[in-house]
Amino acid sequence: MLELYDEQIAFYLPYFNIPINWTIASTWIVMVFLMLVSWLATRHLKTGDKVSHWQTGMEVLVKGIYGQINEMTKGNPMTYLPFVGTLFIFILTCNLFTLIPEFKSPTASLSTTAALALMVLLGIPFFGIKNAGLKKYLKKYLEPSPAMLPFNILSELTSTGAMAVRLFGNVLSGVIIGSICLMLVPFILPLPMQVLGLFTGMIQAYIFAMLALMYISSVHEEDENVAVPTEIQSPDDEKENV
Repeated sequence: MLELYDEQIAFYLPYFNIPINWTIASTWIVMVFLMLVSWLATRHLKTGDKVSHWQTGMEVLVKGIYGQINEMTKGNPMTYLPFVGTLFIFILTCNLFTLIPEFKSPTASLSTTAALALMVLLGIPFFGIKNAGLKKYLKKYLEPSPAMLPFNILSELTSTGAMAVRLFGNVLSGVIIGSICLMLVPFILPLPMQVLGLFTGMIQAYIFAMLALMYISSVHEEDENVAVPTEIQSPDDEKENV
């Protein structure tokens, strides 16, 4: 099954004759789709009661992600919203696109999930230093004693690696099981399998995003007294508060 995603050629670049495998091709399809939807949702942003359906859907999605981050972190949710929100939306879209016949989800490739886990691994020191400073971030590797330094480093590496393998295994197993069931009973199971794929895709995207949030927000400034808003305020609300 791995060769379906990392070795099977989707097409060759014109004039350069460079092979593009299905992992890269399907990733770019998802990226183009998300950019198109983002453009449609934000091209005519308005305030007030009369807004487009695209903007309404985008606001519901962003506020939902914001609320989850706000419940799980002690700092400002806006610090993590762009990174965690992008992870969630990208993985969710990849998983939901498996409902399209012949589409090969990038998240069913270990190279894609490993790249996402690597982004989380790099985000841990970035957000840790940003939130608490370099000294406090490095101090966490020496807790509860300096002898734990190599074990704390190894734990951080293996935890993010496990995220990649977990997402890859769950998505790929779903693809395999769905394919087998459709071959065995092609006229009865398509709709239930599509519903199951829709549900599991949402769950896997949520789990990966929340685990990433837990890791990147593990180090924070405990004495921070900055008031954290419970919800995103619109421009009209800000004017009324003034």
